[in-house]
Order: sequence, then C-alpha cells, then structure tokens
Amino acid sequence: MLRTLHIRDFVIVDQAEIQFETGFTVFSGETGAGKSILIDALSLALGSRGDTSVLREGATRTDISAVFEPPASLHSWLSEHEFDIDDDLVLRRVIDNQGRSRAFINGLPVTLGQLRELAEHLVDIHGQHAHQSLLKSASQRDLLDAQGGQQALARQVQQAWQQWQQAEKTLITVRENAAALQEERERLEWQLSELDRLALHEGEWDDITNAHNRLAHAQALLDGATQALAALGEDEGSVQQGLNVASHQIRQLLRHDSHLQGVYESIESARIASSEAISDLNSYLDKLELDPAALAHAEQRMSAIFDMARKFKIEPAELPALQQSWRDQLALSQHAGNIDLLIKEAREGENAYRSLADQLSTARRQTGKKLTKQVTEVMQTLAMKGGAFEVSLNACEPSAHGNETVDFLVAGHAGTRPKPLAKVASGGELARISLALSVIASQAARVPTLIFDEVDTGVGGAVAEVVGRLLRELGERHQVLCVTHLPQVAARGSQHYEVKKSTSGSTTLSIIEPLDAQGRINEVARMLGGLKITDTTRKHAREMLLAG
Repeated sequence: MLRTLHIRDFVIVDQAEIQFETGFTVFSGETGAGKSILIDALSLALGSRGDTSVLREGATRTDISAVFEPPASLHSWLSEHEFDIDDDLVLRRVIDNQGRSRAFINGLPVTLGQLRELAEHLVDIHGQHAHQSLLKSASQRDLLDAQGGQQALARQVQQAWQQWQQAEKTLITVRENAAALQEERERLEWQLSELDRLALHEGEWDDITNAHNRLAHAQALLDGATQALAALGEDEGSVQQGLNVASHQIRQLLRHDSHLQGVYESIESARIASSEAISDLNSYLDKLELDPAALAHAEQRMSAIFDMARKFKIEPAELPALQQSWRDQLALSQHAGNIDLLIKEAREGENAYRSLADQLSTARRQTGKKLTKQVTEVMQTLAMKGGAFEVSLNACEPSAHGNETVDFLVAGHAGTRPKPLAKVASGGELARISLALSVIASQAARVPTLIFDEVDTGVGGAVAEVVGRLLRELGERHQVLCVTHLPQVAARGSQHYEVKKSTSGSTTLSIIEPLDAQGRINEVARMLGGLKITDTTRKHAREMLLAG
C-alpha cells in the first residue's frame, strides 16, 4: 500500500507530505484547487512522462517521492533487479528546468520503464475521463481482456498474427518475383564459382605478400645477416669478444669495490643477449636460401589474387569476407525460393495463430458472460433499475486482435433491446456504467492501491450514496483513494483531505490538509451548500458522516 507521498515544487504545490492509511481515503476541494494534482504527481513517481510544464513557477526542479509497503508479489522482481527487500519501497522522480528527468528506486537510479513495470504491481488509476474511452471499441476489448487476465494471451495472438502475415507476404513476394530470384541465384552461384576456383583462405593475402617480400630480398637478407653475425661474434674485435673482456675485468675489480656490481650485471646481461642474438642469426642463416622457383610461385599467386580483386572492385584482403557474404546471400535466396517450404511456414503460422485466437475467444466468452451479469446487477443500484448491460462478441475476419470484435451494449431501462454504448447512453448513464466497470474490475485487481480520480462525475443524489458505499466496500479489500466533488462520497471516507488554494500577491499555491471531525463537517457542508455554510447544512453534513 501507499504510505507517504512527498511533493516539492510541482505545478502549484510548494511542498506537501501526505500520510496515507488503509481503507477509503477521499480528497475534496473547490474547483481549481488542485485536487487532481495529487494523482498527477503520483503518476510521475510511477513512471509517467513529464516535462518542464510540471515545475512550479520559478522552481529549478520538481521532486516527488512515493513510499510504498511492497506486496509479497514484488519480492522476486526486487531480487531479480538486485534491490534490497526493505520494509519500505521508495520511488522518486526528479525533473529539472532543463527538461532532464531522473528516476530512482530505493535511492538507486533506474529507467522509466523499470518504474512503470514496478507500478503495475502497486497502483491502479482510474481517471476522471475513463468513461469517454469506453466509447472506443479498442478500449472495450482491452478492458474485457484485462478483466479476464488475458493480456498476455492477447499479446501472443498479436505476435502470432504478425508472424503469419509476414510468412504470407514472403510467399506472395517469391511467387511474384520467381524469375528475378532465379536470376539473382544464378549470379551469386557464378560469382562464388569464381572465388571457389581461386580457393583463397582467410589471411592468405597477408601471408603471401610477406613471403614474396622475403623471397624477393633473399640475397640482401643473406648478406646483411652474415655481416651482423661477424660483427657480433666471429671477427676479431667483435662485440662478443669485447663484452667477455669487459666482464672479466669488472669481475676482478669487484673484490675491491662492490659499487661496481650494477655495472657488472649490465655487462653480463649484454653478453648473454649478444650470445642469444648470435645463436638466432645462425639459425636464421641455416634456413635462409635463394629460391627462384618459390619466388615465381608467390608472384603468380599474387597476380591471380590481385586480378580477382580487381574484377570485383575490392581490395585483395577483402575477398574472403566477400565470398562468405555471397554464400550467406545464396543460402537466403535458396530458402526464399523454396516455395514448398514457404507454404509450409505460412500454414504453420496460420495454425499457430488460429489456435491462440481460439483460446482467446473462449476466454472472452467466459469473461463476457460474467461481466454482463455483474455490471447489470450494479446498474440496478445506480438509478438504472431494469437496465441491462451486455458484452457482445461478433465474429470478424482474423486480425491482430483475434477473431471477434468486442462491443459493450446497454439498455437503459426494462423492455428495450441493448444497443451500442456510444449510441444510447447519456452522459450520466455512461459515467455510472464506467464506475460500475471500474469497481468490478478493481475487485479482481491484484494491486494493493486503487485510485479513482473523479470517476463519480455525472452522478448525484441517491446514486451518489450508492457510489460512496461501493467505494467504501472496495476499501475493505484494497487501499482506495478517491478525488471527489460529491458530499455523499466524501462522507463515506475513512480519512478525508481537503485541497485548497492560497493566494499571496501574485503567487497561488495548493495546500493539502487532513481534516479532523469538525473539519470534515465543515467541508461536507460546503460540498452540500456551496460557499455559504449554514447551520442546516452543517447538521445535514453531520448526519451524513454519522451514517457513513
């Protein structure tokens, strides 16, 4: 559940810290006081998009923190993402006046995607305009799938549809372009045959250029190495001879002065290195020989490789990579040109889609029957006695969303045939049906905190009392927060906050305050009677609160 919400420099809120309890909490206030700002601030902490427009006038940044008691269902997610499982789960969002946004979970920086992923386990928000989206077929379909817990299956259906359509598209393309594909395969086969005859392996060009360079300069290498060997150790006065003499002399002097030890070691190191160099040069000269035949072969091979590279307009060293690329293209072309295989893949894609779509259809029918009954029952208590709600599934051509369209039908009173929601429901009826759907969907919700942002718009009187009762009952199973303008709903709250504006000079701020018993009486009286509060409205407010 949500424990604390701290807001700083957000829209018209200077600073606010709100403590939350279990049960049903209401927020009320005059129009324009900033009641929905609370929901907007919490939405930011939960990963919604935001920009500099959310900053309070003159502020350098807005800073919002929400502290939750994490449900057990989140422990595995927190462990998987290497977060400590503490008593508190702190979500924080900072946006500065340059538009930079930062997000944190328990003090560690995270992405907005991670915040949103976490939010799915914590809070469900029903916005004040939710009833308007009910007029859209896509929203009705999404609500039905969510109510039945079939979102994952719906995504699988969409993916299977895309794979099936891609397979069909490939098959059509191949059939329409069979001649061009055959010509492309023949071109690739000819090019590969040219390179296959050359039989050039990876790195061969570097190897053969190095070998050619060595063979072409064999005499110079032979002469130079022989001269170096003589200078090192074979001629009189050679390096090796001088180092031997110097080593012997310094070793004798060491008996009289140990400070020469470093000099002696340096000479010894040079003497050993020269000995190794003499050995290496002898070995090199043993292997080095003049080989005109090998030189001719290297020149012939280099010429063949260079001619092939010139034919295909690339560098010689790039030929092996080009050969592999053409092999890959030919393999793809041969696969794409295999009509029988493509037909098989298309049929397999279709079968996979139809299997998943049939499962989704079955689930939608079951959920639709249950939702039809539940919403119809709630309508009887919301001044729509005799009315009926119906989830209608109509078969259609296969699509990314399954084999049927989803339509919500409603009959406002007894004796009328249900018709599409968009055609027959008045604004008030639509708001009430939306509220019924929200309450029913939330009863099945797994998240601990439910938020209703003026979803009671368009209702009043006795219906408003029913709305308050429904939300109060929901608060027995979840933590429920509700922004409301109805006194009948506010009176049902277990906790009550008032949101009001304060103006000082040219600055307007929104203040959120918890109400005590007398404060609640005054606020409910204001909601009942407007700006002028009388003893009569206070009495009525007191009675409503006692009844709640």
